[in-house]
Amino acid sequence: MQLEDLTLCNYRNYEDTTLQFSPHINVLLGENAQGKTNMLEAIYVLALARSHRTANDKELINWQATAAQIKGRVRKNRGTVPLELDLATKGKKAKVNHLEQARLSSYVGQLNVILFAPEDLQIVKGAPQKRRKFLDMEFGQMSSKYLYNSSQYRKILKQRNRYLKDLHNHVNQDKVYLGVLSDQLAAYGAEIIAQRLALLEQLEHFAAQIHAEISRGQEQLVFQYQTAIPEANRGSVEELYQYLRQQYERLEAKEIMQATTLLGPHRDDLAFLVNDKNVAAFGSQGQQRTTALALKLAEIDLMKQQTDEYPVLLLDDVLSELDDYRQTHLLTAIQDKVQTFLTTTSLSGVQEELLKAPKVFQIANGRVKEEIDD
Repeated sequence: MQLEDLTLCNYRNYEDTTLQFSPHINVLLGENAQGKTNMLEAIYVLALARSHRTANDKELINWQATAAQIKGRVRKNRGTVPLELDLATKGKKAKVNHLEQARLSSYVGQLNVILFAPEDLQIVKGAPQKRRKFLDMEFGQMSSKYLYNSSQYRKILKQRNRYLKDLHNHVNQDKVYLGVLSDQLAAYGAEIIAQRLALLEQLEHFAAQIHAEISRGQEQLVFQYQTAIPEANRGSVEELYQYLRQQYERLEAKEIMQATTLLGPHRDDLAFLVNDKNVAAFGSQGQQRTTALALKLAEIDLMKQQTDEYPVLLLDDVLSELDDYRQTHLLTAIQDKVQTFLTTTSLSGVQEELLKAPKVFQIANGRVKEEIDD
């Protein structure tokens, strides 16, 4: 999978820009606050119809405009697909092959991207919601079913929490409706957990191999999915559903008292163990960086396995965060394998032999100039 070109109209600090990309490595070069990360973000937004930097789409629109547009052509195994995302203060429209999509779930997955940024270290050592967001964003790209189930789960969870609050405040007394919401939540929750367990097993397989290579065979990486559901009840989707449904009945009084849903995938977490120790709590900074790198590189292989297409890799100023050894491993692993977009303030710190004929774009104040080798 490759992004052939990109057109930005009134996106952040880009007024009207069209770029043609290399199928290999594209370097976005420039000083800080000039628009490098904005360009990378635009590719991410084109893929997922949402930003990784803000939940407010209005921030993506140039302050002098009322709407923005991102367009790009994606080359896939089956041909080229034009994508278009229109952003306005009233909402957004997504088009595939010039046809507007009624659901974003039918749009997401047309362009698959993996973003690796310095803040991704928080996936390893940050709060649980960082890891839950990671799972939902990445698995949602790989599976339209997962994306749909997680979207429905969030919607029903919001309704159920609101109704629990009503019961808590004695605004409503009808527990039959609570049972209906509990049944729906358990059904979608079971699907999500089952898919997470299956995909994490595959992701762990790839990540463990990569981690062992980077650590020169000295460390073993293991994933541990942390949920209140016992191992004995994690078999089929039906078993997961039955367990969640029973627990919602058992916890009913407690949930009404606390006015919130106490069980489900929105409460689960993922731990990374290196040599049987939780790397977030006991790992060195080097081990945490190695785990994050292995995780991101493993996503490439899992994405290929699940979609039969390699994703586009977005590297936002990460080379400066990696030592020479990890930098070498990263660039060697992706060379001639995935289309890559790399932001940096300077190429002087990058080993030249690892960047084979990159296409370099000089960015300054929202303007882009392609550097041509003499």
